[in-house]
This record gives sequence, C-alpha cells and structure tokens, in this order.
Amino acid sequence: MKHNFGAGPGILPHEVLKQAAEAVVNFNGIGLSILEISHRSAEFEAVLDEAVKLVKELLQVPTGYSVLFLQGGASQQFAMVPYNLLPEGGKAAYLETGVWANKAAKEAKYFGNVELVATSKESNFTYIPKDYEIPADAAYFHITSNNTIYGTQLQEFKKSPVPVVSDMSSDIFSRHISVEDFGLIYAGAQKNMGPAGVTLVIVKDDILGKVDRKIPAMFNYQTQIEGGSMYNTPPVFAIYVSMLTLRWLKAKGGVAAIEQENNAKAEQLYREIDRNPLFKGVAAIEDRSKMNVCFVMNNPEHEKPFLKLCDEKGIVGIKGHRSVGGFRASIYNALPITSVHTLIDTMQDFAEKIK
Repeated sequence: MKHNFGAGPGILPHEVLKQAAEAVVNFNGIGLSILEISHRSAEFEAVLDEAVKLVKELLQVPTGYSVLFLQGGASQQFAMVPYNLLPEGGKAAYLETGVWANKAAKEAKYFGNVELVATSKESNFTYIPKDYEIPADAAYFHITSNNTIYGTQLQEFKKSPVPVVSDMSSDIFSRHISVEDFGLIYAGAQKNMGPAGVTLVIVKDDILGKVDRKIPAMFNYQTQIEGGSMYNTPPVFAIYVSMLTLRWLKAKGGVAAIEQENNAKAEQLYREIDRNPLFKGVAAIEDRSKMNVCFVMNNPEHEKPFLKLCDEKGIVGIKGHRSVGGFRASIYNALPITSVHTLIDTMQDFAEKIK
C-alpha cells in the first residue's frame, strides 16, 4: 500500500478512482467512454449540473454568485482576476504570503497598479502577516488562503472594505468558509476536488462588468457565466471526477465532517514533529497549515536515510519543495488518518534507530 503525501496533483479517494476508471471504458452503461461523449450531450449536462449543485450545497453558496468550471489552472486566474476586476489606472491590493501570491501580484501589474499591503518574504514566508490595512480605494483585495510550499494558512479572514479575492487551490472544501465574505474564489482542482485540468471559480455577479477594457471572450467571466462553463469544450473528464469527489465528500458528511478529520490529522502530525527531537516545524505555530505540514530535520545528514525509510514504508511525496528543502506532508481530504499514523510510526522508528 502506498501512502500518498504528494502536494499536487494530490491523492483522490479510492472509490472515486474506481468509478472513474469504469467510466473511461463505459460511462453509465451507455456503451461509450466518458472521454468520448459530447459535452453537449444530456449525459454530460447532467454531470455538470450535479457538480455545480454540489459546490453550492457543500459550500452553502448564497444567491447572487455563479459557479464556473474553467481551464488554465490558478495561474490563468492570476490574470483573469485583474483583467475583469481592475480598471485601467486603478489599484488592487495583494497580501504576499508565498510564491503563488507573488506570481498573482505580478500578473495584476499588467492591468493596473498593485499595492502589497504586507509580506512575509523576509522570513522566507514562514508566517502570515497580520498588522496591515486593506485600502478602501482598491478595486479588490487578493489573498492566498493556504501556502503549499511553506506550510502556512490563513486561520481567519479580515473584514474588508473592498471585494476579497482568494486563491483557495490547496484548501478548498477542507474547512468551513463563508462564501458571502468573498467577491471571488478560485481553486485548481488537483488538491481536494479532482484531477488537474479544471479550475473552480465562484464569483459574485455584481462585482463584474465594472471595467471599461475589452476582454477576450475566453477570459471574460460574464461570457463564461452566459455559456454555463461551456463557451468552448470543457474538460469533461476532470469535471466528472470532480463531481464524483464532491459526491464522496457529501456522503462523508460534507465540509463539517472532513474539517474534523483534517484537524485530527494535522494535530497528531504536528504533535509528533514537536515531540520528536529529530524534527522541527518551519512555520509559525499560529499559522501552521492543516493541508501542507512542512518540517525539517535538526541534523540535515539524517534526511536521506529518513527518506529511504519512508520509501520502504510506502510513504511517497514527502520530500519538501526544492526552494525550501526538508519535508512536506500534504494531508488533503482524501488522505486517510491511517496514512498519517504510518508516517508518525516511521518518524518514531527512525528516532529509535538514530539513538
């Protein structure tokens, strides 16, 4: 058995993989693969409708918001957000908490002025800045709710005088959020919702249509809303697997139930990191991510033998991002707590061997 702690594309529920595999050969008994049916067919329209319905149900999306399944990943949203929301000569506010937040801010500079309200770059993004003001004259305020590379996460969201835009690629559906507190949420699917290839966007309708520039159809949220996420051929298979994953989450008891599981996984793993003399966490304790647990060894010479032991135990994807080193255990929704127990046991076994 493999224990998949990979940061993304991340682990998917086994039953979802099994259903998806069957659909690749014969989707819903129609004698065609999900990979070859028309995106305009009644069969796929039912999939898309259910996926949208599940997003709204699981996240309690209020009226006045549209749910979209787009392509291009979060990286395309870095540009689409200012394209649609930032007037020429206007200003957008960004909180810089890591590489992806930095890249989002860089893209916005092509469309208008960007104000970094705060950054933790000086500490290699090991904490979330808290003492900052959100400018009331900004078109929007952009945040990255969870930082996969550095293992930090916003534990609460500031009240904002302007629409809040959040990249939730790595913690969407992992905990309760109040969608009404955001003007726009976007998330690449490949952490907690499905495979790479589709991006979820939840946008408040009344924040759109306020820029004067002409926007190409593919990059215009209003065009995508009018087309029901099907202005062009959508990523049919990725949407289907996402729908299956959302079904799985609902059957488990929804976001409230998975949040309890995620809290338990994170609490037990951080407890071992803090207890075990060979390891130490890298993120500020109050900002620790419950999705990406980043840690290092007190003696770097122990890293390779520990990775070797992990490999022997079937633990994969544990190596830290190349920019920070060490280890990163991504404990997304589909990762069972038994895998966390295996990692903890391996850490304890290694400590015994080093004595």
